[in-house]
Amino acid sequence: MSEAPISETTAPATTGENPDPAVRQPTKRTAKAAPRKAAAKSPAKSPAKPRASRPKDTAGTSADAATLARGKVGRIPVVDVEPVVQGGLWPAKAVVGEAVPVRATVFREGHDSLAATAVLVAPDGSERSSARMSLLVPGTDRFEAFLTPDATGDWQFRVDAWSDPYASWEHAASIKVPAGIDVDLVLAEGANLLERAAQVPGRPSEDVEHLRGAVAALRDGSRPAPVRLAAATSSSVTAALEALPLRELVSPSTPRHLLVERERALVGSWYEIFPRSIGATYDVETGRWASGTFATAQERLPEIAAMGFDVVYLTPVHPIGTTFRKGPNNTLDAGPQDPGSPYAIGSPDGGHDAINPELGTFDDFDAFVARARQEGLEVALDLALQCSPDHPWVTEHPEWFVHRADGTIAFAENPPKKYQDIYPLDFDQDPEGIYAEVLRVVLLWVEHGVTIFRVDNPHTKPVQFWAWLTVKVREVAPDVLFLSEAFTKPAMMRELAAVGFTQSYTYFTWRTEASELGEYLVEVSSGARDSLSPDGAPDGTAHYLRPSFWPTTHDILTPDMQYGGPAAFALRAIIAATAVPTYGIYSGYELVENVARPGAEEQIDNEKYQFRPRDYAGAIAAGTSLAPLLTSLNRIRREHPSLQRLRGLTLHTADDPYTLAYSRRVPAEHSPTGKDDCVLVVVNLDPHATRETTVHLDVAALGLEPSAPFSARDLLTDETFTWWADAYVKLGPGRSAHVLHVTPLGPPTAAVAGEQPVAP
Repeated sequence: MSEAPISETTAPATTGENPDPAVRQPTKRTAKAAPRKAAAKSPAKSPAKPRASRPKDTAGTSADAATLARGKVGRIPVVDVEPVVQGGLWPAKAVVGEAVPVRATVFREGHDSLAATAVLVAPDGSERSSARMSLLVPGTDRFEAFLTPDATGDWQFRVDAWSDPYASWEHAASIKVPAGIDVDLVLAEGANLLERAAQVPGRPSEDVEHLRGAVAALRDGSRPAPVRLAAATSSSVTAALEALPLRELVSPSTPRHLLVERERALVGSWYEIFPRSIGATYDVETGRWASGTFATAQERLPEIAAMGFDVVYLTPVHPIGTTFRKGPNNTLDAGPQDPGSPYAIGSPDGGHDAINPELGTFDDFDAFVARARQEGLEVALDLALQCSPDHPWVTEHPEWFVHRADGTIAFAENPPKKYQDIYPLDFDQDPEGIYAEVLRVVLLWVEHGVTIFRVDNPHTKPVQFWAWLTVKVREVAPDVLFLSEAFTKPAMMRELAAVGFTQSYTYFTWRTEASELGEYLVEVSSGARDSLSPDGAPDGTAHYLRPSFWPTTHDILTPDMQYGGPAAFALRAIIAATAVPTYGIYSGYELVENVARPGAEEQIDNEKYQFRPRDYAGAIAAGTSLAPLLTSLNRIRREHPSLQRLRGLTLHTADDPYTLAYSRRVPAEHSPTGKDDCVLVVVNLDPHATRETTVHLDVAALGLEPSAPFSARDLLTDETFTWWADAYVKLGPGRSAHVLHVTPLGPPTAAVAGEQPVAP
């Protein structure tokens, strides 16, 4: 049978391969068809019966399908590229300076060597950086590299798989030459290969000389074969080819999207306030309250900044309705002096685009923002998309609300709870109108200096709306961030993060046991589960859902916090501040406000319904405030890059079931300081008793040599211990945790393992 013409190229085009000077250029070889012999004449025969004709488009359809199938896979397959969100429907997320782990499964036919490179593409389409990928575990074909974006914007990344001809030749030559098999041929092939490598554009002249020297040595028949081979596999040659390899059959993966945001999207410590409570006063003689204002709230900002917080978060500051206004402790009988819930937004004074007159004016708000910035604080504002019955939207846009059969507007309910003072919005009757109005409101507050929105109950609004709004806001103000307060089912929480929310509240508040806390920390700090994940490992969310840990909120006071006393407040703050890069504290936390309203998991005399001025200075003077602890935690967070990244968490084990041990590490090559940083946290979760146990550490995860002692400096007390892989600890209510900076041990000391401090 004659052979059809064939064409040989480096890598058939699939998804549009980028030109690469280090890629071998295509060569073509055509095989001529053998001449046909003349057909012999045969006697005439009677005409044959006509056969059914084949449909004309069958061949074309088959060819198109085959071409399509061929285009679905690269010459060297690259599959399961991570990080990716919902198959690439939404971008993965990172912040400027964050090392993003890129993984892919890369394999090929036969035994020739292959390699892979992760490529980072900037928003302008230029290739900003690349990194040679390393095989994670032999035999898995799973590769990994880290890419670090250096600016905000919509980035892309891809994985280039490629044939490594030098590695293939070196492997074969190292076997054949010592065995005396095809020695001259093998060395000649090596010379040709290195000659091509020396011609790759962009190679430094010094490396070119090393390669040409190796070519000369390979072709020098007067030298012994092992000497010639050694010249071609020298460290200078391998270093040159490592820096700029000779790549063939380059097969790029489909580009994946990466949304890169500013650092606050990942790292921050929040402090929540009700502005009206700060500076509020009560006149005993008249029985009347005077509300705090933006001006009085300003006076608290230096103290918040001095504790080391980055963000001051304001609950809603808009006019509050009077219809069905709630009284103290969520009662229905509000008196004339009760301020009402700031979440019942809207009155004749205005709606979401207005300010409660008791707090001040827009000029006062602007002054508050300016003072916050002066203190190094960003301002986050609560975005609660709901209305009191007195909101202007109720009369101006009745189509934005749900109407019942009797014509009344439905108030908010979460049976058996009823919120008569709040009307939820209906986004389906006039989506264009309500979408545009919310966007206008958000951008109004952005103009007045708000850089972050804490969104109240986003899971009760359409996900489609949030996908639209976050993109529209980012088009105008790309630095604006959104925190999702979606205490809801995992599917909704994750979807809100995927479509555009920057950060999310989490289930941390309710995770109290060591086992469940450890499992949850792994989930929020890991990427998507892949073939190398341990059996039973959760599907991680670190590539798109950035968790924010809050021990309490103005809505939540769990039983553990109600009955655990100061020790519970201390240990939960320590975990929140060190387990993830973003955490938050509700004002009054430092005063250990732990009394709940009977029958509810929220504080009695809740600040949502009444003024709540506090004596912070008195608590500090009495030695009962947790402000010094919060200040220390925020200082530690600022000083240690490992606590400013979400990935890099390792769980360690302890013999005691009430002891939680975890570490966070950023290696030197990924650290902004250029130095390895590791923080180890050991916490006694029992707020009522002192517990002693042995902690068993994964020293490799700590970046240390196995079986060697190391230095562990407690960042809370400044004590230094010498620890081994198995360390004894004793922690109790007066000292709930160790927060340890782990480093290799310096000169020998007289210290012993465990709690014995090293002498200064």
